[in-house]
Amino acid sequence: MTSLMTRRRGLCCLACLPLFSACGQQAARTSGPQEIQAGTSCDLDGMLLADYPGPKAQIHYQDRPEPQFLCDTVEMFSLLLKPEQLRPVRAVYVQDMGKADWEHPVGQWIDAKQAFFVRGSKRRGSMGPTLASFAQRADAEAFVKQWGGSVHAFAQVTVEMVDLSGGALHDTRM
Repeated sequence: MTSLMTRRRGLCCLACLPLFSACGQQAARTSGPQEIQAGTSCDLDGMLLADYPGPKAQIHYQDRPEPQFLCDTVEMFSLLLKPEQLRPVRAVYVQDMGKADWEHPVGQWIDAKQAFFVRGSKRRGSMGPTLASFAQRADAEAFVKQWGGSVHAFAQVTVEMVDLSGGALHDTRM
């Protein structure tokens, strides 16, 4: 009798293996960038992303099936660079402003960790001063020639560059 029960348990476990592997495949499928819809809002402030100019961002956490959308790259860096950030991150995406329309960016998602960012330009994002994101350094440098600023790789952006206290990048007029 015990042998029969052991065999049944073994068969049940084998029967469930495809289900468990399908779960892993689903997680892999949803780890890519998600498109912004008309009603997609910023997880930090509730602003509708489609209503504002400039590059947007999305953070995919290990413990959350849906991405956290952000209306600005400054918000993204502010979250990622905080020392209290303990949640494991699966992926981070920003929009390639070398290809996307600044006023109404759609799609053009790139891996944020491979991107180049322009700080200090005259262009404004949804929260005012922003870090323009680019897939190619050449596109970032061309942007700097037209709009000003300086080019930084992802790893060069510091918490001091994206401090949101006192308004967007210390804009005290708010």
